[in-house]
Amino acid sequence: FHSNHPFCNHLSVLPCLKPPSPGINFFRDLPNKEEEFDAIDMPFTTPGAAGQEVPLSSTYHRINLANRDQYVNSALDYRLHEFDLQVQAVVEGLAKVIPVPLLSLFTGEELRTMVCGHPDIPLDMLKSVAVYKGVEFNSSLVQWFWEILETFSPSERSLFLRFVWGRTRLPRNIADFRGRDFVLQVLDKYQPPDHYMPESYTCFFLLKMPRYSSKEVTLHVILPSTLTVHTNCQCNFFL
Repeated sequence: FHSNHPFCNHLSVLPCLKPPSPGINFFRDLPNKEEEFDAIDMPFTTPGAAGQEVPLSSTYHRINLANRDQYVNSALDYRLHEFDLQVQAVVEGLAKVIPVPLLSLFTGEELRTMVCGHPDIPLDMLKSVAVYKGVEFNSSLVQWFWEILETFSPSERSLFLRFVWGRTRLPRNIADFRGRDFVLQVLDKYQPPDHYMPESYTCFFLLKMPRYSSKEVTLHVILPSTLTVHTNCQCNFFL
């Protein structure tokens, strides 16, 4: 940019931004030369999560070659234990639901899957809990519907699930659905059907669709619906 560019004029009214401080690894790997530390002249502090500078010692006020190792250890210790109070609150909350010692039986990945569900959307699992109203399971429209979902990327499947259920992942297994079925209902009240988009009722895991005339039409209404963010339990769409 030239100095007379309009964007530069906007920059002139912004407050001066403080550059980020060197991190822990920077001081750990700094050459063993006193003049290097003198040139940096950094306080014996570390930034907290809220951006505040936290003093790490009542003895040292600046970082130098002699206290470099103590600074690195103190900064690491602070950052590792900065959220001990909050973590303890989480543990106490979990303890009201599940015996905390049992958590050690699972890996972190296993716990995440148990809590959040599958990161991908296995369609075989979704099909196994699907029920159909107003249409036969072997009808052309149902076949188009599943074939279209097969072509969706993982992120598009996740968006579709959010559209119909208000969540982005499936439960870990069939038992975790707890009897909740995915209901696909086809209605003839939409006339002409190709002029309407689906309705989702996330509270009931329900998708209502017109009786579309072709696979192409079905694709062109389902995909845009999944890419729209919804916050209400009932979502209606009309072209």
